[in-house]
Amino acid sequence: MSPLFDPGYSRPPFAALVAHYPGPEVYPPEDFRVEWGPIFHRGRLDGSAKILVIGQDPGAHESIARRILVGEAGQRVQGFLGKLGIASSYVMINAFLYSVYGQGGGERHDGDPAIARDRHAWLDALLVESDVRAVVALGRLADHAFAAWRETPSGQGVDVVYRRITHPTFPESASAAGEIAYADAMRSMLENWNEALEVLRPAIDDPDTLPDPSPYGETLDRDADLAEIPDRDMPAGTPPWMRSLDAWAARVGDDAEDKRATVEVRVPASQRPWHDTG
Repeated sequence: MSPLFDPGYSRPPFAALVAHYPGPEVYPPEDFRVEWGPIFHRGRLDGSAKILVIGQDPGAHESIARRILVGEAGQRVQGFLGKLGIASSYVMINAFLYSVYGQGGGERHDGDPAIARDRHAWLDALLVESDVRAVVALGRLADHAFAAWRETPSGQGVDVVYRRITHPTFPESASAAGEIAYADAMRSMLENWNEALEVLRPAIDDPDTLPDPSPYGETLDRDADLAEIPDRDMPAGTPPWMRSLDAWAARVGDDAEDKRATVEVRVPASQRPWHDTG
């Protein structure tokens, strides 16, 4: 039976990777929130992963939970994996260990060789002589990160099904920028995800659970298409609401300096046990 918490990074080579991670000398503080520390992964590091997901960078929720893709984007990805029948045999890493700060920070370091060296070491550990059959990249920078690794000697020797999909926060980011209406952006993303599922399903011939063959519609159904982050993905003692569908962390402040330094954590109203008088 799987543990009800993530056992951490004790097994090689991950113990060495987390002990010798790059800092501000590689990730410039003007472009990355190095003050919140690196956030390495989420999912299985024991060799049981069948699919690898590559994201971009951690957000406010991840800065507190110490695992990647635990906010709204992570819950959407969790639902995507569920349609493949993948409930536990996955692993996720980001293209960047630290949250990107400001406009264009990620693009300025797309292909940075020092960042790539550490990322390649993680990809070597997860993909060389592993059971991973498929890799999914969330967006353009994750796609570039995987493409760079495939040019390495290790990457050239690994055969996996690969698909880049639209980043799960695209509807919010694109509509906020005025590029496209939210409903149109959501529809476009889900069409892209449906196409990806058709490519990925044949690679997962022994799923954890029965796959869901139903395609996404034009919008995300909160109950059917989003999924809670499993407890086995989180550090021991993580409260359940930190992996729930409720938003519980946000950057706040009166100015850019204060906002960068502050993440407000609020226990969701539905998760406050002192209100339970039964």
